[in-house]
Amino acid sequence: MREAVICEAVRTPIGRRKGALADVHPVDLSAHVLNAVLERTGLTPADVDDVLWGCVTQLGDQSGNVGRFAVLAAGWPESVPGVTINRACGSSHQAIEFAAMGVMSGRYDLAVAGGVESMTRVPLGATRAVGEPYGPGMRERYPDSNFEQGPGAEQMAVRWSLSRRDIDEFSLASHEKAAAATDAGAFNRQLAPLPAVPELRADEGIRRDSTLEKLAALSPAFQEDGVVTAGNASQISDGAAAVVVTTPEKARELGLTPLVRLHTGVVAADDPVMVLSAPIPATRKLLQRSGVSLDEIGVYEVNEAFATVPVAWLAETGADPARLNPLGGAIAVGHPLGASGAILMTRMIHHMRDNGIRYGLQTICEAGGTANATLVELVADR
Repeated sequence: MREAVICEAVRTPIGRRKGALADVHPVDLSAHVLNAVLERTGLTPADVDDVLWGCVTQLGDQSGNVGRFAVLAAGWPESVPGVTINRACGSSHQAIEFAAMGVMSGRYDLAVAGGVESMTRVPLGATRAVGEPYGPGMRERYPDSNFEQGPGAEQMAVRWSLSRRDIDEFSLASHEKAAAATDAGAFNRQLAPLPAVPELRADEGIRRDSTLEKLAALSPAFQEDGVVTAGNASQISDGAAAVVVTTPEKARELGLTPLVRLHTGVVAADDPVMVLSAPIPATRKLLQRSGVSLDEIGVYEVNEAFATVPVAWLAETGADPARLNPLGGAIAVGHPLGASGAILMTRMIHHMRDNGIRYGLQTICEAGGTANATLVELVADR
């Protein structure tokens, strides 16, 4: 079996809902990061066997094959294919996994994987306006559930005995870490700002003036006596990201420098009513398959869909809190659904490179109670 490596990873700054990226079509947003990876690697479109692109709400401006349309919008030859993938919030994480599988199996020599979401232009929940996603069979099996993530986050708080203060403190720390990372230039190398949006040079959602008192003043969003609020949940956002996946041999041939090796990847599933808990079994499965212990891993990126997710993950795994989301996460910078997996990967591997961290673990919860988890290893001779 061949190895798969990531040689470049870029992302847009993440825009707030109705913020700086609101007027950028998701196809054009995607095209921008596709061209950014070519520019930074010196690749040509002819080097790319396929573009695998995550996008969740495939309606309206995102209703077609965004991955293919992005290739064409980028001005690449018509001969370059593209496909759009939907594994809910893990769509671009899965796109990276599929790219790695293609490279390792020999179906691809080089692929670009990533994703996009414009939650401004295609609102969260827009699919409900055109139909019922679950069907009578699923409703019959789970008669008392609406399969919504907010109530699922409340269920997690109950199951892991998480208080409002626990998750508000985590959320405040997310903003503080993201602000510190931004000020230190930790994201500079990975960002590909849009020339058409010169005012957006950094992630737009960070709230530098957030305090525990302000967070505590917010009303529960899903149940009167609940703990989940807009302040301890991810922000609705716009953004895109792309990574280059190839073999070490092909990288050498093309003059590319591998950043990380895709060591092990898994997907797992858990309770579809709680929705958000699958990163826990996904992590267990990943550690078992990889043969790498949690203590050997220097950074964990657990997507902050809601603060209850990484806080419960931490409680269940016993991982080192200092290694969890060290640059902040989606609570601070936003969660542009179809792009988030690739954004997390981009942030993590640049952090590993900048700090000499050998192993990084990424996991992301997904609608329906599933989760991807991936272990990457820093390439020593980079």
